[in-house]
Amino acid sequence: MQKEENKKESEKEFKIRLYNYILQLLKFLSKLPNDPVIAEVKRQLIASGTSIGANYFEARGASSKRDYQNFFSISLKSSNESCFWLALLRDGVMLSQDLKIECKNLLKETEEIAKIFASSILTMKGERKCF
Repeated sequence: MQKEENKKESEKEFKIRLYNYILQLLKFLSKLPNDPVIAEVKRQLIASGTSIGANYFEARGASSKRDYQNFFSISLKSSNESCFWLALLRDGVMLSQDLKIECKNLLKETEEIAKIFASSILTMKGERKCF
């Protein structure tokens, strides 16, 4: 029973973490300069970043285990895509020091979220190995 309660608490914490991540991402993007190139990266990041959470929330209502895993896989892919766009902003755009730090922090959080999804997918598939 304790294990089930811990799992539910972890899921709740992760759900909140994802939601807060998306809010932080959107706030960060709203601070970026208005430039045609940056506008395209922002558009891509809005799509991929919000997809992470949207697919996680969709997974919670999945009709089968396979459906659930598919939503997690989409969240992982969206996380990886978001890492790409954030790295481009970090390395290719002249950002203020504050925005550069914020971008690096978001990239780190995105990478951590991607690792959580990857680990979860491996566990669901029974491929996680303990050493």
